[in-house]
Amino acid sequence: MKDNRKFERVYTRLRCWCEGDNVTVYARIGNLSEGGLFLRTSTPLELGAKAVVRFGLTEADEVEAAAIVIWSRKDESAAGPPGMGLMFQDPDPRKLEQIRQIVVGEQKAKKPGS
Repeated sequence: MKDNRKFERVYTRLRCWCEGDNVTVYARIGNLSEGGLFLRTSTPLELGAKAVVRFGLTEADEVEAAAIVIWSRKDESAAGPPGMGLMFQDPDPRKLEQIRQIVVGEQKAKKPGS
């Protein structure tokens, strides 16, 4: 199966607040990229739902970004755990730079010897 992702993703255990459709979820991020994230949750939002996500390595570098649910999986399957794929919606340059810094920080944390 071909992978059409535009951005390299990094696997992470960061936590994220996700607010949308009158629901607030606090869950672990499975992976993160400049384009979006996978949020592990047994209560994913519906496909196409708009959300606001907040996450960061520390409270000082926390970023808040608008996102949209581009896929949703309610049950564990061969494809992976339950959760949802969220794509960031036109982050401004400052927020995009914050997201890049978090991705780089997580990449460095995963390298041996760091």
